[in-house]
Amino acid sequence: MKNHIAIVALFLSLFSFAQTETILEPKLENISWISGNWKGEAFGGQVEENWSKPSGGSMMATFKLINNGDVSFYEIEIIREVNETLILQLKHFNNDLKGWETQDETVDFPLKKITNSKVIFEGMTFEKISDKEMHVYVDIHQKDGSIEIVKFKYIK
Repeated sequence: MKNHIAIVALFLSLFSFAQTETILEPKLENISWISGNWKGEAFGGQVEENWSKPSGGSMMATFKLINNGDVSFYEIEIIREVNETLILQLKHFNNDLKGWETQDETVDFPLKKITNSKVIFEGMTFEKISDKEMHVYVDIHQKDGSIEIVKFKYIK
């Protein structure tokens, strides 16, 4: 009986793993769970990210980081459909809206894959923990050439 229970438990865990790794088409409707008002902590302060629902072939977001009661920086982000895939693009701004990137420059994150619970771009991953919790992992390139992965734990 114990062997039977162990086999069933193993089968269920493998089945569950297979379900979470299903690759989805690169369509905005497959990542619509990102939309909403998300708040959390990162970079030693409070962060807020507000994502729109998909419309017009894109989703857009605003981001801000608050440290010691003052805004440190903002971002404008978009995820858009391009050539039958998705790309995430963003621009950074100081607290006075002076841009970090040049006028025509964006920071781009091409899509790698979408699963039931993850959207994986090159350098940024969104992970659905629940309907009210999301983790975002961002690769931050250091001056010495190393990469630090910063985790944002968001609650809706």
